[in-house]
Amino acid sequence: MNAASVSIRIARRDDVPAIVAMLADDRLGRARERVEDPLPAAYYDAFARVERDPNLTLVVAESEGRVVGCLQLAILPGISSQGGSRGLLEDVRVATDCRSRGIGEQLVQWAVTEAKARGCNLVELLTHHTRTDAQRFYTRLGFTASHVGMTVRF
Repeated sequence: MNAASVSIRIARRDDVPAIVAMLADDRLGRARERVEDPLPAAYYDAFARVERDPNLTLVVAESEGRVVGCLQLAILPGISSQGGSRGLLEDVRVATDCRSRGIGEQLVQWAVTEAKARGCNLVELLTHHTRTDAQRFYTRLGFTASHVGMTVRF
């Protein structure tokens, strides 16, 4: 499989288990996510909220009927930058056995194109400071380290 055999589509409710599995498939995700059968209802509730929000788009990359990647694009209207909206990429993941095949790049390029089409003047993302491979990936795609992120957890 390569990026040419992958299609990007809007996520459906039945994609939630595959998405959660990808989110949980690293050191940070294992500590945050609960991969159980059945999945906790909170994941499906969150999916329903995303699905209803016109400023949120959750997509999956699919190949031969299998979900192999995901990404969420948030369109954030704002006052700054002369009222320009910004796109925020979240939860960019590719299944472990499908990495280094251009799928992540295809997902990010889709999101940048979509953000431009929806009037955004920039696209931002956050990645954990320990995810150095992800940082190299985003740098290769033209993103630059421009902010210092901070978090408060509840």
